Amino acid sequence: MKIGLSYSRCVRDIVEGRVDIDDVLVLISRTDFDPHEEDQWQDIWKGYRFGANPEWSACRDEDEGHYRQVSIELWETGRFHQPRKFGSRPYRRSEYWLETILPDEELERNPAAKDAWEAFQIVAGLTNIKVDRTF
Repeated sequence: MKIGLSYSRCVRDIVEGRVDIDDVLVLISRTDFDPHEEDQWQDIWKGYRFGANPEWSACRDEDEGHYRQVSIELWETGRFHQPRKFGSRPYRRSEYWLETILPDEELERNPAAKDAWEAFQIVAGLTNIKVDRTF
């Protein structure tokens, strides 16, 4: 399970197949837009292709639908959180994926974490999220 901290870089990783969308717990973005709204989407698409941080500069015009589809899926499944919608101004971080796996030794030392991890695994199973148990 992963927590994403950069809309442009995380969606790019999903589109390019480096990260499976089913492995994303939540994407916490510095954006404030609705991917369903055409004008807002066009501002995002053009901004990340040609703007100050052109994370999607290598994309082709025909890639747009895939980027938007990933954005909408994250939105509709409640995995796209935008703190700016609530007045927060998060800063850009160099790391943009966090793993949510707890080591067994930590689970044994911390009963509350163990209970939370077990509850998470139940929810993950109900939502078809793959839990990598090799960590």
